[in-house]
Parts: sequence; structure tokens; C-alpha cells
Amino acid sequence: MVKAIVGANWGDEGKGKITDMLAETSDVVIRFQGGANAGHTIINDYGRFALHILPSGSFYPHVTNIIGNGVALDIKKLVAELKSITDQGVPAPNLIVSERAQLLMPYHVLQDGYEEERLAGRAFGSTKSGIAPFYSDKYAKTGIQVCDLFDEERLRQRLNAAVERKNVMFKHLYHKPLLDADTLFVELMEYRELIRPYVGDAVTFVHEALKAGKTILLEGQLGSMKDPDLGIFPMTTSSHTLAGFGTVGACVPPTAIEDVITVTKAYSSCVGSKTEPFVSELLGAEGDELRRRGGDKGEFGATTGRPRRVGWFDAVATKYGCMVQGATQVALTCLDVLGYLDEIKVVTGYEIDGEVTTIFPTPSRLERAKPVFTTLKGWKSDIRGITDYDALPDNAKGYVDFLEQQIEAPITLVSTGPKRHEMTYRTPKL
Repeated sequence: MVKAIVGANWGDEGKGKITDMLAETSDVVIRFQGGANAGHTIINDYGRFALHILPSGSFYPHVTNIIGNGVALDIKKLVAELKSITDQGVPAPNLIVSERAQLLMPYHVLQDGYEEERLAGRAFGSTKSGIAPFYSDKYAKTGIQVCDLFDEERLRQRLNAAVERKNVMFKHLYHKPLLDADTLFVELMEYRELIRPYVGDAVTFVHEALKAGKTILLEGQLGSMKDPDLGIFPMTTSSHTLAGFGTVGACVPPTAIEDVITVTKAYSSCVGSKTEPFVSELLGAEGDELRRRGGDKGEFGATTGRPRRVGWFDAVATKYGCMVQGATQVALTCLDVLGYLDEIKVVTGYEIDGEVTTIFPTPSRLERAKPVFTTLKGWKSDIRGITDYDALPDNAKGYVDFLEQQIEAPITLVSTGPKRHEMTYRTPKL
């Protein structure tokens, strides 16, 4: 069977922990989209890790980890990440890199930085990892696949054509130094040898695993709000963050996905430009306190280190996020973080142009949305590490019950800390 683990919100929901936990009873874990522009924080017996491109099943020797064809593959970062985890005592993971994945090239990173510089005050708040230029080239059919590394004549043709196009842009739009195709070719030959041991036919492997009845986890990056079609466009990423894209980015049949575990925090957090609409944002001292207490070591981006914007739980956005993901169950993370509060607010509606709605609006209307709150009593106690849901304070359970009603999706997992097994299991009431 196939399970997809995806985010309901803006990313940073705690998907890495959920994937790491569920990988224990799985056979295959596949990253199906995105690149090294966001990280999944995992805390286990080996230590604390921030994975950016490796699948979160990399800590289990029985798991085959796959970087799917939908991923923006930065080979240099992948090799560095493999070394970083093995240097900390983790056995080298079983890894297959799809021969159909496309390469995130050095010129993608340059172009990303140049474009943000050109936009200046209109910039998108990119991580400058090359993601938007990569996917632009992929869908313009000018990208380079992993398999091209092993066909030097084809590689030279594709590289020369790509460099010719990029140099027009670099010279006339960005006024930057030109690229040299020969230098890039030599660099790609070095990358080829670094990645050679891992390259394989992931498509056939996945379908054979399905025939054999294996359990497969699809691991998504970021969340529903960052999807370029159904998210807060244009302040989105450049690949599809929805479980449905796993059928393309991981090459599994649509009929094979039986379970969509959608992850959301017990409050809201977002890394991105300040111009990005974030209705539930909590500012000032209250926001600083939540940011300091949040996550594992505060709410700071696992990739960029940027302070995350934080806010109250947004039930309007989360209900929408669960809906478009097709959530069959919801994992609620970071409930323990809220134990210091006397009262906890939840955004249960948006006021737009004088009218209140509970339906998540299009981006043009979202910019005018103001939060409508419902206030609940806090539980004022430390619940970190509790693994029995019934042992939680009544107000904590009441908070979860309320969120479940608001998002109209069954909450089955409630996390009480960042470590792998700091988790409770709940019988949903829907």
C-alpha cells in the first residue's frame, strides 16, 4: 500500500518526524517533489538532523529510500548530506536516485539570486536554492536528466543549448558574467562519479515493490499553501506540494494511494517574505515568545535559519489544506509548545470586505482577510513526552477536539515533543 505524508499549511509542520516514525514499519520512502530549499528536522537515537534532500527513511537499514523523478536534484548537496549523517554514526542508507530525476544546475542557483536582486523590494523571499529556475527549465524542456550524465554526446548537446539560452539572459537582463559550457561539463563529469553508485531505475523498482505488497511512504516538502495552483500564488514554491502529485513525482499509480496523512501544527508558522499573506500572525512580545518556545529549538528555518513567522492555529487555512490534500487522517504536532498559555486563540473565520467566511479565499481576496478568533482555555502544564492520549489534561484534549471539528478531518496522531516516539494515538470523533 502507499501512504502519502504531506503538509496542510505553509511547510514546517513536522512532516519529517511523522515520516521518520512511520518509516519504522515501511519498506520504501520516496521524496517526490521539491529540492534542498526546505528541511525536515528529525531527532532520533543517532542525534538531531535537518534533512534537505534525503528521504526521512534514511535512518532505517531496512528501508529503501528513493529520490523520485519529481525532485530537483542538487547532487553536491545530496553527497554532502550523505556524508553529514554517516559522520554522525548513521549507517549509509539504502538509496536509489531515479535516473529520470533532473539536475539542479549551478546556473539555476545563480539565476535565482540574480532574479531576487533584480526584483529588490518586489522579491519573493526565495531561499536562492535555484528551485524556480530549475522547474522553469524542466517544463520548458531544457533541463538535464540524471541519465544524460551517462551519455556524453547527448549531455554536451543539452548543456550547450542550455548555456546558450542562459547567457543571453545573464548578459542582457542581469548584466552578469557569462557561463562556460566546457567548465560545466567537467563539473558534471565529477558529479556523475559521485552519484553513480545510487542511480537506478526507480520507476520499475516502485512498481515491483507494489506488486510484492510492500508499504511505500511518499514524502512531500512544504505544504498546501505553497502549491503553485492551489496555494497562495505567487508566494509559493515551484513544484506541486499535494499528495496527488506523488503519482507523478514518485511514479505510483493514483489507485495505489490509500492513506493521506496530512500534518499540521497546533499553531501556525511560516517561513517566507513579509509580503506573504499570513492571516493568523502573532506579532510583538507574544509572537516572540511563541517563536522562542516553538519547534525543537525555536521556530527558525531548518534550511535558512530565518526566524519563522508564527501565529495562532488557522482553522480556515488548515481545513482547506486538508481538503485539497484529500486527508484521510491528520497528525497534529507541537501540542506541547502551547502549555505555557492561559488562553489560546484559534482563527475560525476570515472577515473580508465586511463579511465573515470560513471558506479559504483566492490569493487576491486573501490579502484583505482579517482573522476572526475563538478563544479557548489553556491547560497550563508541561505535557512533553506524554505517549498516552488519555493522560493529557482535559483542556488539551478539548483543544484537539475543537480543532478536529473546525478542520473537518480526523486527527489520529498528536505529537507531544520533537523526538521520534513522543507521540500519542487518538480515536477521532468525526
